[in-house]
Amino acid sequence: MTERPQYGELATPEEQRRLAGLPPVEEQPPAPAAAASPEPVAQSREPRRWDRIITIALLVYGVFNVFMTGMSYLDLPGVMNESMRILGIEGKFTNFDQARVWGTIAAIVLVAGWVITALISVRRLRASKLAWWVPLVGAVVTMLVASVCISIPMVGDPAFQAYLAGAGAS
Repeated sequence: MTERPQYGELATPEEQRRLAGLPPVEEQPPAPAAAASPEPVAQSREPRRWDRIITIALLVYGVFNVFMTGMSYLDLPGVMNESMRILGIEGKFTNFDQARVWGTIAAIVLVAGWVITALISVRRLRASKLAWWVPLVGAVVTMLVASVCISIPMVGDPAFQAYLAGAGAS
């Protein structure tokens, strides 16, 4: 005969049934796992097809944009001459050394920004979290940093400085 639980001790369910005068419970095999899985959890883990399609489409668009823009940044003096012509700035771009350095840095920033954006997007897609916004935010942040990189040689160019001085005198 087993002892009764003392004050403050817990009795097992079998001991509680026996002490209450109830018959012992026959052990039943556990229910299959498929019957026990709730539907809401399964639905929340399903990937959103539209989110996946939009995210991948934005990342693919980003690859083409990074390639085309990065290639133009590697020839930044030519881009700067064209930009100055479009803006109506007289003279030629002459800050070639800085343009080559900062153009290369801007191209690297574009590639690194896309890679980081793609990694974050894939992690969010695998975790079944919304990811469509990640390529958009990544593009904005990357382009802001790249724009700063390409503006440095433009601002240091004598023709552009003369244009700014003339615009400020008007």
